[in-house]
Amino acid sequence: MGVPSYVVDGLVLPSNAASSSQIQELQRDLRALGYFAGPVTGVFGGATQRAVNALQFDLMHNAGASTQRDGNAPIAVTSYNNGSVTAQTGVVDQGLAACLQAMLNDDNFPKLPSSDDPVADNQRALEAAQAAAAGQVPMPFLLQILSQESNQRHFQVPGGSNTDSFVTVGLDRNDSANGAAITSRGYGIGQFTLFHHPPTSDELSGVISDPAANASATIKEFRNKFDTCVVGPADRADDRIAEVGTGPLRLCKTQPGDPLYMMDCVNCCKAAGSMDIVAGTTPVYAGAALTYGETQYHKGSYTNVPVRARIPCDWPYAIRRYNGSGVNSYDYQAEVLSAIGG
Repeated sequence: MGVPSYVVDGLVLPSNAASSSQIQELQRDLRALGYFAGPVTGVFGGATQRAVNALQFDLMHNAGASTQRDGNAPIAVTSYNNGSVTAQTGVVDQGLAACLQAMLNDDNFPKLPSSDDPVADNQRALEAAQAAAAGQVPMPFLLQILSQESNQRHFQVPGGSNTDSFVTVGLDRNDSANGAAITSRGYGIGQFTLFHHPPTSDELSGVISDPAANASATIKEFRNKFDTCVVGPADRADDRIAEVGTGPLRLCKTQPGDPLYMMDCVNCCKAAGSMDIVAGTTPVYAGAALTYGETQYHKGSYTNVPVRARIPCDWPYAIRRYNGSGVNSYDYQAEVLSAIGG
């Protein structure tokens, strides 16, 4: 890939300039390496500084291990540290610039893809999701997942001063002891999540680079949560057990072959009536000790949320389990139900 423009003797970024082509190239490189979510504007703001801190953290600590159980990364980020990165400063000096250049020029370090036509590729991803969803998951729920996760974008779409056309990436920082550390990354339209970095070449060529494969992975995961994590056997949804019991799963109030089968969610949510949710006050279900709450991802308070217990299927419980568990998952569920029934 050659020599980045910010590899210049004595240059330190951010410089005093409000914006520059060197900063823009740095942002593109941080995007390609999976440390920055955009936008790529040439302005060294807080998000760029957090990206630099995350890279510095990895150069000192990321030896390729997963933060969960999804396998190791194909290469250790620490192997690119030439000894010059010893602290998280949020500043790009020439020692860090040399590490960046080494990572960019190494074919063994997978680079995130960008699109020459992100609008068309995003439309292709959405069409693939709709085709694959038929009969597997309810379309309105799937579309809201894709909206929540990526604004229905597999690739970012440039506009104004933003030149970003890289694959959409979501960066989670859930290590309270190391705030700079990126603990997981979600990729693409469905935010396929990995807990190791960088991704493997198979992960890159599959669900990260291919919008259709990414959408299919989302549908598979959502259906799996419905089949195994609502009433078992892998796990159970406490809200479902409290409100419906342990009876058989409910796919839809209509039967296969009916034009409304897993399609009429808007009307079902509206017919369920609505409630208001207050962060720190409203229990996540009647009798629960846990309440909805404001977090780094969600505001915690919502109005006109469809009453989950009156919706005649189990997809509201599956949508929560798709997001995980705990207060964030309940907030996510409330946001999806509000979007469908609003």
